[in-house]
Amino acid sequence: MHLYFKDNFFSSGITDIMDREGSVIGSLDLKSAFGSSLDVYNASGDPVCSGSFRFFSNKWHIVSGSGEELGVLRMRMSFFTKKFEYNAGSRGVYEITSPAFSNEYEITDAAGRGIAHFSRISGWLQAGAYLLQNESDVLGDWELVTVVMGIHQIRKRNNSAAASSSH
Repeated sequence: MHLYFKDNFFSSGITDIMDREGSVIGSLDLKSAFGSSLDVYNASGDPVCSGSFRFFSNKWHIVSGSGEELGVLRMRMSFFTKKFEYNAGSRGVYEITSPAFSNEYEITDAAGRGIAHFSRISGWLQAGAYLLQNESDVLGDWELVTVVMGIHQIRKRNNSAAASSSH
């Protein structure tokens, strides 16, 4: 399925999740400009997924709408690529990579098979907007939306830390 969704400039408020035809099929609640957490809702308004950083942690924790932990996303060190790892517990560990100056990301399983792909489709001066193409039969669409937004939040946090340490 192809999903379109985005961040807001101040990372707060509600934004739509749309399908390829532009129909709203869910929403993201970007809770606060001062915190880094979000909730994902389906078209009926039911909470289906949440993501947040733990206190003093750079790991993005993802839970289901019922509060069950689904997985943990973390950044991996790499020189020439952007690399992340999503540990979905008994469902496997997934690698998320992107070439250094690219907005295209590939999600692969432990066997190296591509299970999903996403890209940043917004311009330089716009809030982050994404297109997600999920082909996984293990990781659901809502979970992967939360993973993508987790990568967005980790990168924003790291860019902010780098900017503040250079002054």
